[in-house]
Amino acid sequence: MNDKQSVREQIWQRIGADPAVRTAVPPAGRIPGFSGAEAAAERLAELPEWRAARVLKLNPDTPQLAVRALAIEQGKLVYMAVPKLKSERPFIALEQRSLGVSAREAASVEGSQRYGVATRIEDLQPVDLIVCGTVAVNPSGVRIGKGAGYADLEFALLAELGLVTERTLIATTVHDVQVLDQPLPETAHDFRVDLIVTPTRVLRCPRAERPLGLIWEQLDAEKIAAIPALAARQRAR
Repeated sequence: MNDKQSVREQIWQRIGADPAVRTAVPPAGRIPGFSGAEAAAERLAELPEWRAARVLKLNPDTPQLAVRALAIEQGKLVYMAVPKLKSERPFIALEQRSLGVSAREAASVEGSQRYGVATRIEDLQPVDLIVCGTVAVNPSGVRIGKGAGYADLEFALLAELGLVTERTLIATTVHDVQVLDQPLPETAHDFRVDLIVTPTRVLRCPRAERPLGLIWEQLDAEKIAAIPALAARQRAR
């Protein structure tokens, strides 16, 4: 078991064992749901960084459903990634004025695919704020996801095209038990978060150097072939 996986297992076990934190969905193997997710979303939406952001890239995981619904309700342009980036139009655009259903319905994974607009990366607008799902994070902003690596790939693809820059802020909403006051392992393709929002507090993290784009040496041929946007970028090199 690698260092990241041992941290994931620790958090999944901690959440699953605490009835005051866990939800009905078992946490293992996923971005874990947590009691207070809506309170964390509301706290995030009170921040000046949120109010100033017009274009958001939001993760599709259940713990951030309330974040997505609030963003749509407030008239922001929301991008969600297609699962595993497997489409030639790998992002779904959601904007209140073009939806015929409630923000909550459109913000679900099923609703976004039904009512959103599939969009090519080249047609995206520059992103002001990213909200990502997290398994564990520390006050320095080092985060560990569920291990699939798609959040890092999305970030790198957008960075390559200049749609994510140093001005783009990155936030995560988590339960307090997911914030670990200890060093966490990270690799060259990992990005750090600027804001950690829990149901009870906001942590502002020091800005660290970010990946500038895709690290091709860390991508195997199978992964590139499975993601049309990666294959297109490789052809354009």
